[in-house]
Amino acid sequence: MEKLNYRRTFFIGLAFLSICAFWQMYDNVIPLILQNTFHLNETFTGAIMAADNILAVFLLPFFGTLSDKANTRLGKRTPFIITGTCVAVLFLMLLPFADKNQNFIMFVACLAVLLVAMGFYRSPAVALMPDLTPKPLRSKANAVINLMGAIGGVYTLLLIRFLVKGGARPDYIAVFTGVAFLMAAAVILLVLTVKEKKIAAEIEKEEIQEEELAGEAIAENTKELPKPVKKSLYMILLSIFFWFAAYNAVTTAFSRYAVKVWGLEGGGFADCLMVATVAAIFSYIPIGMISEKFGRKKCIQGGLLLLFISYLSAAFFPVYHPAINIGFILIGIGWASISVNSLPMVVEICSLGDVGKYTGVYYTFSMAAQIFTPIFSGFLMQHISYRVLFPYACVFTILAMITMCMVKHGDSKPQAKKKVWEHFDVED
Repeated sequence: MEKLNYRRTFFIGLAFLSICAFWQMYDNVIPLILQNTFHLNETFTGAIMAADNILAVFLLPFFGTLSDKANTRLGKRTPFIITGTCVAVLFLMLLPFADKNQNFIMFVACLAVLLVAMGFYRSPAVALMPDLTPKPLRSKANAVINLMGAIGGVYTLLLIRFLVKGGARPDYIAVFTGVAFLMAAAVILLVLTVKEKKIAAEIEKEEIQEEELAGEAIAENTKELPKPVKKSLYMILLSIFFWFAAYNAVTTAFSRYAVKVWGLEGGGFADCLMVATVAAIFSYIPIGMISEKFGRKKCIQGGLLLLFISYLSAAFFPVYHPAINIGFILIGIGWASISVNSLPMVVEICSLGDVGKYTGVYYTFSMAAQIFTPIFSGFLMQHISYRVLFPYACVFTILAMITMCMVKHGDSKPQAKKKVWEHFDVED
C-alpha cells in the first residue's frame, strides 16, 4: 500500500495553518470590536460577520476554477497563495489602528479588502492537498492538514488568552501582529519547501494510469455523474450546509455568549475554545487512520453525534463551570471527525482537473451556511435570549445527521497491495 508523505503534507498544511489562525482571530475578536468599539447590536454584528461568507460564495468557486486553469512556473495554486497572503497581511495590520481611532469607515473598508484577499487564496490553498496527494490517501492527508489548521487556531487563542486584558475596550494590536507574522512566515516556508508543479505532475500521471488500469472513466462535471452519485453529492453538500450552520453559530457567537451568559472577562473565553482545539489536534491523525479502515461516512456520523451531545450538554449550564470543558473536548473530536473526511468525500468524485472547482463548490455550501447562521442566530439571541445558541446548534446538527444517512458515495476505495519489493521504495 502506498504510504503518505507526511513531511510534504506537513509543509502543504502551512497554508491552511495561516488561514485557520486568521479565522480564529476573526470569529472571536472582530465581533467584540464591532460591539465594544462601534456599539453594534447582535443582528448588525451578525450581518457584518456574515459578509465574508457572502463574498466567499462568489469568490471561492471563481478563484478555485481560475486556479484550475492557471499554469505558471510556480504551479496552479502557489501564485494565488502568495498574492492573497501578502494583501491580507497588509490590511490585517491596519485593523487595530481603525479600532483604536474608532474609525468605522476605515475599519469596514480594510475588513472588506482583507476578506477578498482571504477569498482569493482559500480555495487554491485547500485544493493544494488533493492536487499533491493520491486519492486513497486524502483522508489521512486531510487529517494532517486539519492538524496544522488546529495548531494555527491554538496559536491565535494563546495570543488572545495572554495578551488581551479586561476592560470595556481591550487592545488587540498584539493579537493582530502575531497573526500577521504567522501568516507571512507560514507561506514563505511553504513556497520554499513545496515544489507544486513538479509534485502535481507526478501525482496526475500516477492517477491517470491507475484509472486507465481500472477501466474507469473520470467524470468531467456533475452533469455527467450517474443519478445515484449526483444524489449523494447533493446530500453531502446539504449536510455540509447544516453542520456549518450549527458549528458557525457557536464559533461566531461564543465569545459574546461566554461574556454575557457565563460572565467570563477579557480573553477568558479562549480557554474553552483552546480545549476543543487541542482535543482536535490529538484526534486528527487517529481519525485519518480510522476513516481508512471504517470509511469516511461513519466517521462523519460519529462526529455529528459527538457535536449533538456537546451542544445539548452546554445548553444546561447556567454559568461557567470547569465541567463544560468536557463538552468542548467532545466538540473538538467531533469536528475533527467531520473536517477530516468531508472535503475528501466531495473531491473523490471529481476529475483531477476540477479539484479547485469542487473545492469551491464545497466552500460555497459551507459559506452559504455561514451567511445565514450569524444573522439568523444573532436575531434570535437579540430578540429571545442568548441561551438559544446551543439548542439552535442541536437542531441543525440533527438535520445534518438525517441528510448524511442518504449519502451512498464518496468513501475511498481500498488500495491494491504492493508487491514485496515495492515496499523498499523511498519517497522523495
